[in-house]
Amino acid sequence: MFTKSEAFYDAIYSWKKYEREAAQVRGIVKSRKRSEGNALLDVACGTGGHIAYLRDEFAVEGLDLDPKMLEIARTRHPGVPFHHGDMVDFDLGRPFDVVICLFSSIGYVKTATRLGQAIATMARHLRPGGVLVVEPYFSPTTWKQDRMPGANQAEQPDLKLVRMMVSSREGTVAKFDLHYLVGTPVGVEYFTERHELGLFTAEEYRAAFAAAGLDVDHDEHGLIGRGLYIGTRPI
Repeated sequence: MFTKSEAFYDAIYSWKKYEREAAQVRGIVKSRKRSEGNALLDVACGTGGHIAYLRDEFAVEGLDLDPKMLEIARTRHPGVPFHHGDMVDFDLGRPFDVVICLFSSIGYVKTATRLGQAIATMARHLRPGGVLVVEPYFSPTTWKQDRMPGANQAEQPDLKLVRMMVSSREGTVAKFDLHYLVGTPVGVEYFTERHELGLFTAEEYRAAFAAAGLDVDHDEHGLIGRGLYIGTRPI
C-alpha cells in the first residue's frame, strides 16, 4: 500500500474534487438515511480529504490501516477522532448513522471472502436506518489496464514528483508496480511500491451487502465513474 508515499499522497491526487464528491455523498445520505443521528465514519479515510467537507454537517470520525496517513489526517483535521484499524475486522464498539468507504479503497481487501467480511464489519457499525456508501474498484469485465503504462505528475514550489506504473492482472487481482521519482530541496529520491486490488463483480458486491442484512442499490456512475453501492439498514 502507501508504505513510502504517504507524504506525497495529496500532491499525487491533487486533481481529486473532494468538495464536489462530499456534496454528492451528502445528497445520497439525505435521501436515504432514516436514523435520527448524524454520526459518520469514513473507513479508509486516508489523509481525510472528504472529511474536510463533511465535518460541518456530520459528527465525523475516520479509520485507516496506515499509521502515517492517520498522522497527516490528525494534523490537518484537529478535533476529529481518527482510529487505526483494518476495514475487514475493526470494532469501534458503537454505531454510526453513516459509514462511507470511498475512492475504491474496498479493492484492497483483494478477495471476495474478505469483501464480505469488510461489508459485514461496516454494516455492524450502522444504526437501524443508517446508510453505507461504498465506492468500488473496477470489475473483472471493466478492467482495461492490463500491461498499460501510466504516469502522474505533481509540481509545487518545493516538490517535483513523477509516478510511473505498469499494471498487470492475475485472476481477479489487479497489480501495480509504482515507481516514484521525487525532488525536494534536500535532494532527489527514488522508491517503489506494489499495490494489489481485487476486481469484484456486481453480483459479489450485492451478495456481500445482502449477507450483511442491508438493502442495496447500485449507482452505475457514482462519484468519478466507478459507481457506488448504497446500502441501508432496515429499521
